[in-house]
Amino acid sequence: MSPGSVASAKNMSENTEEQNKVKDNLVFNDKINTFSEQREIKSVENKDIDTVIKVKSAIPRRRQDLLKWYGWGYQDSTFKISDGVAIFTGNRYLLGGKKLPHALQWIKEYFNVDITKVMVPPPQPTSFQESKLPLNIKEELEKIAPLSTDGMDRLIRAHGQTLKDVYCLRKNNFQKIPDAVIWPETHQQVEDIVKCASKHQFVIIPFGGGTSVSGSVTCPANEERPILLLDTTAMNAILWLDKEQLLARVQAGILGQDLERELRSRGFTVGHEPDSFEFSTLGGWVATRASGMKKNTYGNIEDLVVQTKIVTPKGVIERNCRVPRISCGPDWEHVVLGSEGCLGVVTEVTLKIRPLPPCVRYGSLVFPDWEAGFHFEREVARQRAQPSSIRLMDNEQFRMGHALKVEQSWGGVVLDGLKKFYITRIKGFDPLKMCVVTLLMEGSSEHVARSEKRLNAIAAEYGGVPGGARNGEIGYTLTFVIAYIRDLALDYDIVAESFETSVSWERTLALCRNTKERVRRECRDRNIKEHIISCRLTQTYDAGCCIYFYFAFKTDLSADSVRVYEDIEEAARDEIIANGGSISHHHGVGKLRKKWYTQTVSEPGRRLLLATKQALDPDNIFALGNMAYDQYKADGLGLRSKL
Repeated sequence: MSPGSVASAKNMSENTEEQNKVKDNLVFNDKINTFSEQREIKSVENKDIDTVIKVKSAIPRRRQDLLKWYGWGYQDSTFKISDGVAIFTGNRYLLGGKKLPHALQWIKEYFNVDITKVMVPPPQPTSFQESKLPLNIKEELEKIAPLSTDGMDRLIRAHGQTLKDVYCLRKNNFQKIPDAVIWPETHQQVEDIVKCASKHQFVIIPFGGGTSVSGSVTCPANEERPILLLDTTAMNAILWLDKEQLLARVQAGILGQDLERELRSRGFTVGHEPDSFEFSTLGGWVATRASGMKKNTYGNIEDLVVQTKIVTPKGVIERNCRVPRISCGPDWEHVVLGSEGCLGVVTEVTLKIRPLPPCVRYGSLVFPDWEAGFHFEREVARQRAQPSSIRLMDNEQFRMGHALKVEQSWGGVVLDGLKKFYITRIKGFDPLKMCVVTLLMEGSSEHVARSEKRLNAIAAEYGGVPGGARNGEIGYTLTFVIAYIRDLALDYDIVAESFETSVSWERTLALCRNTKERVRRECRDRNIKEHIISCRLTQTYDAGCCIYFYFAFKTDLSADSVRVYEDIEEAARDEIIANGGSISHHHGVGKLRKKWYTQTVSEPGRRLLLATKQALDPDNIFALGNMAYDQYKADGLGLRSKL
């Protein structure tokens, strides 16, 4: 920032409160331009190493200009009912602009809602909680990076994407929202911000894409100190790209879609595609130990990370060498992975990359029932024959997928009819039991052909038949629009959410069966008649798999109904753990699952977690309260907390 700008900011701070509001906007806009010009990063001269790639983000800093402020995703992409027909708007997805002729029948069958109601998006709030950031701290932070105390900027970063988050967002009734938002662009700026927080004793909450479904970024309601939301998304440069070593050094605030777009344009991929891929950030993946749909080929985030840099109140953690593996005591890289923003801010990550696969092919397989599909998946994993993605949907999800099928030409309808006739009449599959596996195969043409042949052969052993490449592609890409369904559901008084677990192979069938029955029993006890509970098997390992549950029920949309949902999900989680499942596979713990944290890691494990906090953040600057981090005083560790 130029001396003139600093002097101007200082003079304006002495004006009236009304003038201060004008000043906020002027300085904020000036900062955006000034700090962009200041970024200067040197790179090694090497023909195999690209210089700094400055990325233009797909999502603007004013997120509300492009994204829904009250729900998931883009403003122009939404499910809606018009003239008695369901459609999906926009042109960003395969469903975009298409009519969904089967959707309303499915909605009526499960939920019996009044589809004649005309839905209008809720208006943006006009009043917000007052910012409590002291003026002297505000001025100090403005000298470091762009900062805003605008109410809308703070509100849309006060939450993740849980059902409760979205409910509170639509009602504008969060107990607490951040007092300011800051956008650093470099590692050094993050260091300066953290030092400022330590000096003035205010709270920092790191924030990336805002896609958390664990309550991890929610402001602690009882925190009395000012809360600064550190938005990492301006740190989105690819610092270097080594094409020979297949490595990339990337700032942690880059969005998944931006990272993949830039790498693909240069012939490479990271291959990490979580469901939130479009909006989540690299730093968020690290902080939650994320998993993607193509992990069989590329690995989970812990398999992709070579080196991280994280700013803590006690200094910067970074391994002094970039090597594939090191035997040097406990791996502190894994203390950062899964830390959920409670220890510091991840600023840079060195990642493995791969050349783009020359051949990409989708596929699908139809099985007579869930058990047959499960045993197929188990055998594929036993033989380590998994393609990039292989996912099994139960019958409820199969029927939901059918409900989202688009209008087709006459020929497409006939072809679908022939497939249906073959599967249901000749093969004898029951439409109320049959399940589908979707496949994504990548590699050389020869490798993909061999993989497809092998998978078809294994499927035949369990009664499975090919369902076509198109159905596989639709099934895979539907993953990116499923989250949009919840917004439509909320419009029609249906609460819906998903939750996941990992489980060993021998316990999977019992866990799925018992968890579904537990949810149905909880609904019966509450006289909830219109509901659905379904599951899919999404990732496979040598020792087990990941199971994703989807649960929805019709209700009056109120705070009580959100609480009822949370009570039923808690009961389902108890059932999952009783059946040998994990607290989470890739969503993390946050605040929603902390009830089960200690029994998951043991009492010594909990104390080790708190001891790590004591070593890196004794003043509780990163006071998110996730996992067991709200239990400081009870442990006598001398950690200060306002929770």
